Amino acid sequence: MSTGSAIVAEGLSKRYRLGAREPYGVLRDRIGQLLRSPFRRRDRAEPAWIWALDDLTFEIGEGDVVGIVGRNGSGKSTLLKILSRITEPTRGRALVRGRVGSLLEAGTGFHPELTGRENVFVNGAILGMRRQEIQRRFDEIVAFAGVERFLDTPVKYYSSGMQMRLAFAVAAHLEPDVLLVDEVLAVGDAEFQRRCLGKMHDVSQEGRTVLFVSHQMGQIRRLCRSAVWLDRGRMRAFGPTDEVLAQYEQAAGSRDAEAAGGGVFGGWELGTGGHVLDGGSEPFVLRIRISPGHPVSEGHFGLGLLSTSDEIVGGWDFEPISLSGEGELLEIALPQLPIRPGVYRWTFTLFDCGNNLSGGRLVEKWVAMPDLQIHAQPVGHSQDAFAGVLNVPASLRTGSGAVVESAGRGDHRPSGPSRLVVGLG
Repeated sequence: MSTGSAIVAEGLSKRYRLGAREPYGVLRDRIGQLLRSPFRRRDRAEPAWIWALDDLTFEIGEGDVVGIVGRNGSGKSTLLKILSRITEPTRGRALVRGRVGSLLEAGTGFHPELTGRENVFVNGAILGMRRQEIQRRFDEIVAFAGVERFLDTPVKYYSSGMQMRLAFAVAAHLEPDVLLVDEVLAVGDAEFQRRCLGKMHDVSQEGRTVLFVSHQMGQIRRLCRSAVWLDRGRMRAFGPTDEVLAQYEQAAGSRDAEAAGGGVFGGWELGTGGHVLDGGSEPFVLRIRISPGHPVSEGHFGLGLLSTSDEIVGGWDFEPISLSGEGELLEIALPQLPIRPGVYRWTFTLFDCGNNLSGGRLVEKWVAMPDLQIHAQPVGHSQDAFAGVLNVPASLRTGSGAVVESAGRGDHRPSGPSRLVVGLG
């Protein structure tokens, strides 16, 4: 393990047997296996295996903040369990330098019969901390978790949110050298998520290493300097956050488009005069061929633009429209689309509101449109991670009358404005 490395993985692999329980070597489990064995079928088929992780090799430096992304079942949680020493790899090895604080799921590491106060001290002891060290941070932990009234109550009576708040407070405040956080922030409310992200940022500023698993790309962009993309247990990419997330979002959106079926909306194309937008200010036209199969006299057509995390970026409604029922070309013109570089998905909805139908009849809802990909050349500026969705220019006038133009997302001053390239994946 080289100097300056916090985590090193070499050929890391983990295999699980489908339908089997992993043995833990406890007498109680062994007795249970013996009691069940006479009732098991003898003609059972050969066991099926799955590689949750397959030959991962990487190195993470001390003080790095790394996001881990991937679809469900890609191996993210398995990787954190190995690094937390909860499970052993089938092949390869993982070396972690220093204390490890982990938050993998609500209640992990807590004894349900012990009180919140007792569990704080138990977790600190597991991390190798002295009682005096734990007492020094105890008030901060309790205040962060917000469980003062329930400190002397067994944690089995805590809600999942309370357990998660206390677990995160313990993991983050007991000064770990490496902090591992799985997708557990989804359990908390918006205020708690904000405080957790702030605390992880503080931990990283102290020179500690953070590995953060999340399906929220905005959180990864705000917190992480680099990212790992896992896919079916293999590492597809590892590098700067913007580059890795761009690859991941493009691949994820393309899979969604291929998985969606056909339907009323049959064809599409994009027309922008070269498919190039100058800073998002040029108009472009989206053309869709639609065949509802019957005349629509009072149609309601909806167009939506979603991020890869299904956040609504924009939406447009058109009513009433009349359609012949056969193949008909719709042209939607947008004068500009001032949004940040990224990958987006279109959605279309058509309602037939004719013939006195209350609320209208859904003719088709479709999301099989290929992705809208907006790229900046080059990507971003120093505040890119905090620029949000909109890329709208603005100016600031000071008391002296001086005017300063904003550095919008995608700018690459001083060599001139960037181009936004719009295409369909």
